[in-house]
Amino acid sequence: MEHYVTLFDSLFLPQGLALHMSMERHAGAYTLWILCMDERGHDALQRLHLPNVRLIALADVESPELLQVKPTRSRGEYCWTMTPFTPKMVFDRDSSVQRVTYLDADLWFRQSPCSIFAEFDESGKAVLITEHAYAPQFDQSHTSGKFCVQFTVFVRERSEPVRECWADQCIDWCYARLEDGKFGDQMYLNEWPTQFGDSVHVLERKEWVQGPWNTARFPPSEAVAFHFHGLRLFRGGKVLLTDRYPIFRSTSEVLYKPYLQDLGEAISALRRIGIEVPPQLEKSFWLQRLRAVAKGLFNAQRRVLQDETARFGRVR
Repeated sequence: MEHYVTLFDSLFLPQGLALHMSMERHAGAYTLWILCMDERGHDALQRLHLPNVRLIALADVESPELLQVKPTRSRGEYCWTMTPFTPKMVFDRDSSVQRVTYLDADLWFRQSPCSIFAEFDESGKAVLITEHAYAPQFDQSHTSGKFCVQFTVFVRERSEPVRECWADQCIDWCYARLEDGKFGDQMYLNEWPTQFGDSVHVLERKEWVQGPWNTARFPPSEAVAFHFHGLRLFRGGKVLLTDRYPIFRSTSEVLYKPYLQDLGEAISALRRIGIEVPPQLEKSFWLQRLRAVAKGLFNAQRRVLQDETARFGRVR
């Protein structure tokens, strides 16, 4: 059995539930541990009684050092600060768990992740990380890092030097700005392959974990998991995209359309227990900064930003 851990607050319940739906279809035997970043989210998840899920209350895991930095971090920054601590939360709660995979809450599985774990097992390493694998024309490695925290695997005990170093770094500095080669919790990973080379494996099949930054590089059918970074729910059943990446028609059909269906089912499940999901972005932010709007949560019309004849393999 594989063990996974993620974290989110009540605002991101739809994404968290969509992740769970995809795991029910594709993850096989698994347990998903969820660190609930607020009491409202914890209460909702308790009432939903999701199969294969175990909840962790934030108040149960906040150490004095975390509480000390909490007032200095925004809500998102504090979530990033907590991320390196989540694998240990699982190890501490179940002595039988031998490895834990951290997942971003807006990740979504299209296929079984067994191929990823097979490659990791073959490496014999203690930690697995994934690259952003940007399409060349959208490379943001210098500001967001070469690697993405999105899907990170930790083996019990052997991964501790890496995880502890990361946790210490995030306690010291974890902010949503670029400063001295740091950004949030993520750019620390840039050093892992050299600093912990004997312990860290970089996923070789980059197309298995995709995101909007590489839809111009990989066929969507090859995605094991897709990271719906920048997708936010807005008023009136609208979906907003905050990223400036092209969404091809094939990507829309293969990935975005089924994900939107899962989000719709998640919202319906929450409404059945009396929870309405508030807008995930303020209107003022949308008016100033958002570029793409997909209207209608269930029948979104995706704007094709590049001609689909520009084949994926061309920029590999």
